[in-house]
Amino acid sequence: AAADAINVPIYLSFSNLTMKSAIVASLVASAAAFAPTKTVPASTQLSAWIEDTVVGVTPPAGFFDPLGLSKGKDDVTMKYYREAELKHGRVAMAACLGWYLNAGGVHPAFNSALSNDPLKAMVELPAVGWVQFVLGCGAIEWLGQQIKERPGYEPGDLLGAAYWVDNSDEGWVSYQNKEMNNGRLAMLAITGMIYQDVFTGEYGDMMYRQLVR
Repeated sequence: AAADAINVPIYLSFSNLTMKSAIVASLVASAAAFAPTKTVPASTQLSAWIEDTVVGVTPPAGFFDPLGLSKGKDDVTMKYYREAELKHGRVAMAACLGWYLNAGGVHPAFNSALSNDPLKAMVELPAVGWVQFVLGCGAIEWLGQQIKERPGYEPGDLLGAAYWVDNSDEGWVSYQNKEMNNGRLAMLAITGMIYQDVFTGEYGDMMYRQLVR
């Protein structure tokens, strides 16, 4: 009986201690719920993206964004920008190649009846040619959208190279940087070619002679 009398106060003390601990814990949890959450500044997010991105950030320009289009953008948006840059660069490289082939007299379509001036040839192209062109581009775009749905897709990786190699491979990174830089150069080049053709009428290998006279 005496042992039971001793155990009762001990049990009550333990119960009170447990209840007090639970109350304190609940108060702490409630306070934490109303505490301000720590937000990561957009500039920090962008800096982290630049540090993690080893493709496209090349000397001498480094991360080239003079207009600040990437400011405050999340990873999803930045990947969309990278996808768009790659696509425009690839189209521009194909355009430069096609321009000089056409200007050099290589134009097998329509029995070579179209002008060697690429801009005039564009105007002379029959409606059926434009239909083929639009449908072809649409089919490629649709296929690209389907490929982007696969797991682990990386921007611009239409052939699935990311399944076999990643950016830890220096050779693969070098290849991607070369494509990126050639695409950037091609975008500037095709813009200059169109400008020269429109304002000087020159479209061949001497298209810049107006500038060196």
